[in-house]
Amino acid sequence: MMEHRYGHRHAHGMFSMGGGRFGGHRHGGGRGGRLGRFFDHGDLRYVLLGLIAERPRHGYELIKAIEEKFGGMYSPSPGVVYPTLTLLEELGYIRPDSTEGPRKQFVVTPEGTAFLAANRAVVDQIFARMAEIGRLYAGGPAPEIRRAMHNLEAALTIRLGRGPLSAEQVRAVTTILDRTASEIEQS
Repeated sequence: MMEHRYGHRHAHGMFSMGGGRFGGHRHGGGRGGRLGRFFDHGDLRYVLLGLIAERPRHGYELIKAIEEKFGGMYSPSPGVVYPTLTLLEELGYIRPDSTEGPRKQFVVTPEGTAFLAANRAVVDQIFARMAEIGRLYAGGPAPEIRRAMHNLEAALTIRLGRGPLSAEQVRAVTTILDRTASEIEQS
């Protein structure tokens, strides 16, 4: 089995569902950390190939299909999806079928179909794991709440990236976050 050389991406943001239930941690994770990585090394190529075998798709459609299967809790980055599509194309498992504007739509080749058939148990296991995660997290936070969580994460990242905080600034930010957490718990 050829190993996949591209990285993994974790659940959305720092507000994901806590550590390790579905896989190993790339950076230690732990309580309050990110959900473990969703795909084992090389799994994304099986997922992309399986989705393309269902029907021709382009990269953006594949990203959205994966996000949907995970109940909105995970979306692979284009920086992982597109190199994997290139790898699958170089291996002869997919080929471009048409171009919709700037988007290249892929179809599975006979070699790709044979590869999927030879690895059916692995593919089925990956899709079953995705379905289970999707069931667990379907109906998760409303899109407006996810957007607000991402805005908070971005604001904290920007502020903390401007340099060290004074003790007074640390207290102020902590007070705001604790007050907000309390209000959310009580809502």
